[in-house]
Amino acid sequence: MPNERLRTVMADAGWTYASLAERVDVDPKSVERWVNLGRTPRRGTAVRAAEILGEDLHALWPAFRRARAARASSPELVALYGQRAGAPMSAFVDMLAQARERIDVLVYAALFLHEMYPRLNDLLRERAAEGCVIRIAVGDAGSDNVRARGQEEKFGHGIESRCQLALMHYRPLIGVPGIDIRTHGTTLYNSLYRADDHVLVNAHVWGVTAYRAPVWHLRRSGEGGMFDTYAESFDAVWSTATPVRHER
Repeated sequence: MPNERLRTVMADAGWTYASLAERVDVDPKSVERWVNLGRTPRRGTAVRAAEILGEDLHALWPAFRRARAARASSPELVALYGQRAGAPMSAFVDMLAQARERIDVLVYAALFLHEMYPRLNDLLRERAAEGCVIRIAVGDAGSDNVRARGQEEKFGHGIESRCQLALMHYRPLIGVPGIDIRTHGTTLYNSLYRADDHVLVNAHVWGVTAYRAPVWHLRRSGEGGMFDTYAESFDAVWSTATPVRHER
């Protein structure tokens, strides 16, 4: 898959395949393959390129973070991040961008998605147009469980307003073929971000805000594993959620 993050960084700064290749001391065709084919360069080369571009190495090539972060006792574990704040935005965006069949998002608000990646709705429209089935479940601002989460995290009514704002972000997608938006009032034990056979699980810790809680990246490797457990959990919540309609 193309490395869209690298393509954007290069375009914004005016780098061409040839000019970056000259600075990094590689063949221009290598840079072209990094961008168009999503190839990952050797670590030393990648470090030089990231420094020249002024970009985080792991944001450009998440594989290096995964290689360092994953200490898998399970074949499904791809990476483990101590805090969501420590996971690069590209870990979320690249996974969603590569989805071909399904995207599922289960959150209360997760405003960071739209704040850090303003093209999120465009990306979801593009994936839906290519045949992806997309299901987004955000928190019902009026539910007891959402209010309780605000008290537990000492965030008060702020979490209710964040749920409302999240729904405002997603409202332009209502009615788009292939995209379904719902609200739910369940206890949110984990926020889930699924794309085909990959899922990012943001575990929730009592009294701790989501960005300080850990995230693990799972890849489905067979039936009945951890991935399937979270996928089944999403389906259970989805069955209780309320569809969001166009405002009259």
